[in-house]
Amino acid sequence: MKWQPFPMLRIALFFTGGVLLGIYQPDVVSFQTAILFLAAFLISFFISRFIFKSSEFYNGLFGLLAIFLLGYARLILSTDSRNENHLSKIKDEITVYEGIVRSVPEEKANSWKIEVSLLDVKTETWQPVTGNLLLYISKKGNPKTNWEYGDRILVHGSPQELKPPANPGEFDFKRFLSFKNILHQQFVQANDVQLIHPSTDKGFIYYSHQARAWCMDKLNAFVHGENERAIAIALVLGVTDGIDNDLQNAYAASGAMHVLAVSGMHVGIIYAIILFLFKPIDKKRNGKWVIAIVSLFCLWVFSFVTGNSPSVLRAVTMFSFIAVARPFGKRTNIYNTLAASVLVLLIYNPYLIMSVGFQLSYLAVLGIVYLQRPIYQLWEIGNYAGDWIWKITCISFAAQASTFALGLLYFHQFPSYFLVSNLFVIPLSTIVLLGGIFLLTISFISPLANLVGVALEFFIKILNGIVFTTESLPLSLINNIHITIFQCWLLMAILLALVLLFEFKSIRWLYIAFSCTFLFSLIQWMHFTNEVDQKQMIVYSINKHSAIEFIDHGQSYFLADSSLIKDRERIRFHILPNRLIHGVSSTSYTIPFSTKVNDFNCFQWNNSSLAYVDKPNSHIPENLYLDYLVIGSDALSKNQISKLKVRHVIFDGSNSMRYVDKMVALLSLMNISTHAVLKDRAFVK
Repeated sequence: MKWQPFPMLRIALFFTGGVLLGIYQPDVVSFQTAILFLAAFLISFFISRFIFKSSEFYNGLFGLLAIFLLGYARLILSTDSRNENHLSKIKDEITVYEGIVRSVPEEKANSWKIEVSLLDVKTETWQPVTGNLLLYISKKGNPKTNWEYGDRILVHGSPQELKPPANPGEFDFKRFLSFKNILHQQFVQANDVQLIHPSTDKGFIYYSHQARAWCMDKLNAFVHGENERAIAIALVLGVTDGIDNDLQNAYAASGAMHVLAVSGMHVGIIYAIILFLFKPIDKKRNGKWVIAIVSLFCLWVFSFVTGNSPSVLRAVTMFSFIAVARPFGKRTNIYNTLAASVLVLLIYNPYLIMSVGFQLSYLAVLGIVYLQRPIYQLWEIGNYAGDWIWKITCISFAAQASTFALGLLYFHQFPSYFLVSNLFVIPLSTIVLLGGIFLLTISFISPLANLVGVALEFFIKILNGIVFTTESLPLSLINNIHITIFQCWLLMAILLALVLLFEFKSIRWLYIAFSCTFLFSLIQWMHFTNEVDQKQMIVYSINKHSAIEFIDHGQSYFLADSSLIKDRERIRFHILPNRLIHGVSSTSYTIPFSTKVNDFNCFQWNNSSLAYVDKPNSHIPENLYLDYLVIGSDALSKNQISKLKVRHVIFDGSNSMRYVDKMVALLSLMNISTHAVLKDRAFVK
């Protein structure tokens, strides 16, 4: 492939490379050194191009290196924690602080979550500060929240730094939020938060949130049925908070999850409808400019009312480039267009590159652009209906193939019937999207809006029915797939090599595909040998809960409190990742190697003796020697612990920190090693 037709692609790739260097190696060079080299490369570029008129190679080299360093510098400038007055730099205890609400309140099971940008904090005195945090306000005595974007609030208490994952394989929430420049959180009661004054800076984002709230109110008013209303809001506005787990799992299992995230497909449909409606004036004088202006207006209005999510921003930016290029009579190169949209978005917020939605969106679009037409041309169908079905099938296959590796890496599953389900899901979701937009535009005419709402409910019921039917089919979802980041890259390399094999008919691409496949298989075998075909005992770190698991070559024996066993969300977040790594295929709640001693359980595991005590005043025989003792629920007193004959004591997550601190101090005097999972992360043996 020649590089000349793709100038924006080169620029975007080098800028992205600089951004990634700043993310993974932020201290490889200082900011000042980077700026110095940036200036040197820019000067070299101008001297080489305009004075010595050197070859294009040297011009391009100096220019692209400057762009690479520009990406690095932009990332460093976007990292709030590098500021001297950032919250993370304050070591004294904070008693109260002021901040501005920077998000719409999100309802959780027991609290309201809002994002706050800090202004001032009080230690011994007040001092200005920068930084963002997540504030969780208890629902106790506060069933509703009146906080709005831009409100200035006073919060009592001290923000806590986010902690890294406490259990093996657990989602790294700290790293995820760091890409949003959020490093702290705090849990407070309703009376710990006071309103200083309502929003005075009612800018673009404030009104965007207000517009989305208005749209949600209208959809709630005219679309009835809990599931139908939730899907309508998700398809039209991209807000998925109202979708319950069963419905969300059904969309994931059927391969239709992409329709719930407002992105390229939705924006593309809107742009296509605009072109269709204004087709009569396309050939008239200034007609293309009218269409371009209308397109830009409609697309950015749509982005505005959906809250300007990253996926919508990406799609709207890309289609804006396409819309602007049409009046010039130039055929837009889609790769340059995609690259230009990447560049614009990363200049705006370089951390977008780490967004899963951002990555999947671009890969899906690239897959459709590059693969859809060659696949479509393999089979020519004479009738319209067959051709339409084949076209949708090709689009679905191209998008799924290009995002296949990332889907396995992030979601550990693959929907088997995505080709079949998308034949129905794509047209139905298009009807719902356009119907929802139409409902919003005529919402002031209540009788007509009610009629449209009934029609939307009907189509959404059909859509949900298809999704649930697909989920119920045998082997609808292949899940519990574990791959590493390197294996993800290998899968993408295999796909690319196979595509290039058919395009260039060169055997070397087959060799590359075979080599990557061999390396992928080798890594998978090593994973099986080192992780799956092994034994493991783990005491999980879960606040206010007890959880011990014994894993034996893919078989799990699980001991936990009853409330945790029933809490599917906590199990999914804290425990399933470790099971995935170790290839657990079945879980038993009955432990065959357990024996009852008085009122607690003892286990013989992997040539070690272990006991679990979680009942107060449990009697431990003086002649009982243990390798490991797990204590839960503040079970043993100081007197009992002073008589222990044990090598190692583990405190699980059901103990209070006050109790743990006291007992750890006592055990250290007895020269008994300890491990508190809430402080030291999960215990693994």
